[in-house]
Amino acid sequence: MRMLKKFGVAGIFMLLCYLVPLPGSAQYNNCHLRISILTCTPGSELYSTFGHSAIRVTDSVSQMDVVYNYGTFNFDEPDFYLKFVRGKLLYYLSTEDFESFKEDFETDQRGITEQVLNLTCPEKYNILMFLQTNLMAQNRFYKYDFLFDNCTTRLRDLLAKVSGESLKFKKVVKGKRTFRDLIYEYLDHNDKQWDKLGIDLLLGSPTDAVMNTSQAMFIPDYLMKSLDSATLDGKPLVRETHSLYYFKPPVVTKDYLTDPIFIFSLLLALAVFLSYSKKGVARKFMVGFDRLLFFLTGLLGILLLFMWFGTDHAMCRDNFNLLWAWPTNIWAAFYAHSSKKPHKGYFRVYGYFGILLLLAWFFLPQHFNTALIPIEAILIFRSLVFISPKNTL
Repeated sequence: MRMLKKFGVAGIFMLLCYLVPLPGSAQYNNCHLRISILTCTPGSELYSTFGHSAIRVTDSVSQMDVVYNYGTFNFDEPDFYLKFVRGKLLYYLSTEDFESFKEDFETDQRGITEQVLNLTCPEKYNILMFLQTNLMAQNRFYKYDFLFDNCTTRLRDLLAKVSGESLKFKKVVKGKRTFRDLIYEYLDHNDKQWDKLGIDLLLGSPTDAVMNTSQAMFIPDYLMKSLDSATLDGKPLVRETHSLYYFKPPVVTKDYLTDPIFIFSLLLALAVFLSYSKKGVARKFMVGFDRLLFFLTGLLGILLLFMWFGTDHAMCRDNFNLLWAWPTNIWAAFYAHSSKKPHKGYFRVYGYFGILLLLAWFFLPQHFNTALIPIEAILIFRSLVFISPKNTL
């Protein structure tokens, strides 16, 4: 994005001298600043699936019209991918002229809604000063967290800091909904079932905690809904709402043929069919299939342990997917067809434990993706085949 030149410390001092009026002056009651929250609709890519939030500051005297954006990162930063995976990537506050911001989202065919805030002059000045202070080199960077510290929660926290206890939010989330529920709401809407599966694999049981009103505002739409119901000193926080760019996204129909649960169910049926086939080609195929299956589940288990203990992603901790994705499977893969007793004992424990896990599938503290049920069934079935006395595969 194209960015405006930032104010320096001297610029802030000059701005303060220009903006802050003397008590009782006419300017105090005729503020020329306008503060509004911009909410952008979701896009087609995963990174834009949940929408975007920014704050707009307009000055009718200086003709300033600037968007402050907390969702900026530097793709050219050294070790970018490693920092991203480990949860150590720094995002930062940037600015852009409004017309440029609007043009970018119009090009991507993403709608923009503006909520003009009903603030007093001092409150507007305080927000502008807060933003300008955040814009300084020593303040502008922060460690991004998708659920707790992102471009949307930063705006929620900004308003809370400036307004204090006089800012009140009403509950906009019905019932007891979890972080995962809200994530599902947007992934299901765009039929991103494979992305949903990947997220369910990586995010642990903390994602299934019931949210409070403040926590639900990690999603831009829910921040917008919360602002609509909020009051400041007993008055509605939002003075007026405008649709700056309207785009009705096409209806995404669910594709059942590419759904993970359908594909994994076919894989289960194929594994069962080939297991009882007496053809040599089928037997050779199942040897390779078993080794690849257990190797991949073991590799997944190692990845889950790394995301739990080796990263700063709080929501990747306490991941119950390790109950079926045993890291030791990466070793067991090479002994899947061994007749040695120690190896048979491993698969006996793994298979019987898998049966218990399936029985408890919907009662665990963490939600498991239903598409994984056929995969777990394959792992159980093949483990029992290995320990069967009639196993010749």
